[in-house]
Amino acid sequence: MYKTTKGFPRHELYGLTSQARRAAFSSAVNIVEGAAKRGPREFRRFLDISVGSLAELAYTLRVARDLNLLDDSEWAVLERLQRQARMMTWKLYAAVARAAKQT
Repeated sequence: MYKTTKGFPRHELYGLTSQARRAAFSSAVNIVEGAAKRGPREFRRFLDISVGSLAELAYTLRVARDLNLLDDSEWAVLERLQRQARMMTWKLYAAVARAAKQT
């Protein structure tokens, strides 16, 4: 996201640029923080927050595309990556839930 938003207009620095960067970073940081918590319930809560950040990122990217800050091909690549990250995070959530049931 940092590379992508580097080309956004300066007047979007505290708008879409900041929002996209924070949402992408927040998603990863919540996974890391959740993994450091005690127990699967806490971890799942942080994974849920991570998925929310990815949904926020998806909307931010859509707005950037609609404002012509991203062309359709750039948006398609980023959207695919965002969906893939969201799917992997949900799969991790499910795996943690299954593991918790087995213990």
